[in-house]
Amino acid sequence: MTAIPLRIAVLKETAPGETRVALTPETAKKFIALGANVAIESGAGIAASIPDAAYAEAGAEVGPAAQVVTGADIVMAVQAPDPATLAAASPGAWVAATFDPFGRKDRVDCYARAGLEALAMEFMPRITRAQSMDVLSSQSNLAGYKAVLAAADAYGRAFPMMMTAAGTVQAAKVFVMGVGVAGLQAIATARRLGAQVSATDVRSATKEQISSLGAKPIFVESVAGIEGEGAGGYATEMSEEYQKAQAELVSGHIAKQDIVITTALIPGRAAPRLVSDAQIATMKPGSVIYDLAVAQGGNVEGSVADQVTEKHGVKIIGYSNTPATLPADASALYARNLFNFLSAFWDKEAGKPILDEEIGDAVRLTRGGQIVNDRLRPDPT
Repeated sequence: MTAIPLRIAVLKETAPGETRVALTPETAKKFIALGANVAIESGAGIAASIPDAAYAEAGAEVGPAAQVVTGADIVMAVQAPDPATLAAASPGAWVAATFDPFGRKDRVDCYARAGLEALAMEFMPRITRAQSMDVLSSQSNLAGYKAVLAAADAYGRAFPMMMTAAGTVQAAKVFVMGVGVAGLQAIATARRLGAQVSATDVRSATKEQISSLGAKPIFVESVAGIEGEGAGGYATEMSEEYQKAQAELVSGHIAKQDIVITTALIPGRAAPRLVSDAQIATMKPGSVIYDLAVAQGGNVEGSVADQVTEKHGVKIIGYSNTPATLPADASALYARNLFNFLSAFWDKEAGKPILDEEIGDAVRLTRGGQIVNDRLRPDPT
């Protein structure tokens, strides 16, 4: 008796402003080569410049949502869909997507009640073998790039130094706060555009990375015991003494900058406040701040999600979903992350992926009607 091939379904994203898609024709072909059936909702890739015909040519089934999701064993998405829309999927179907587990605990509860197995891609552990599966890194890379471009567009002057017969245009001064994936790309992009770039981070290990990109590290040197390096390379909160010293150093530096890019995020917590209203007031009129952490409360006092505000003559930009402003490339990278994740565990005999403990337990939120991820369970203390 021939086994029924695994069915992978992708629905059109419904979150406001979401332009990305979790499947591309490239990854559709790869999943089909593994032996899976692939189905995608009509129009799902339009915002990412992928027509239905491209999916059909790749061998995927294209149709209405109800048809696509029926009997699905795995549902892939950028942002986790309403579990009510997945009622026709196979019992215990996997849903690989971003869930915002800390901010949307209610949605995780709904997935548990629906008997679905939620796999949170943002919980991918930062280990060597999972680098190609890391959606936070792939999307943050693009976000850092776009933040500089958006800031440059809003800035009323040129970025590079220009020496002309009419006089010299001085290079813009760009300060990047937070040197993770997004921050490093922001530094590199600003440097390519000809700006004078400086950067800071709570992790002293990033000094070398900043210098290697041709930027100037701005760090407190007089305070020992920085508590900035967390598990998996993520930043954690600083000591109170360091926070005070850092604030004083940054205040003096920000006043001289034309553009500030903030990227600091701590998983599971509100974004740390890096720039105060008083510090904004010291900046020159016409300066620009791009707050990449606005969706989690913002690094900048006064930043508003998806709006350009102006305070003290300084423009403050904060898009809640910066990668979605580059839908074609963001979708291509995200879709590859998903394929790399599922294909790494593909069992040829079973005709499906079988997750191991290290990565499976890290990303799995729900199973068998229960919330099973340790990071979401109440603290016993």
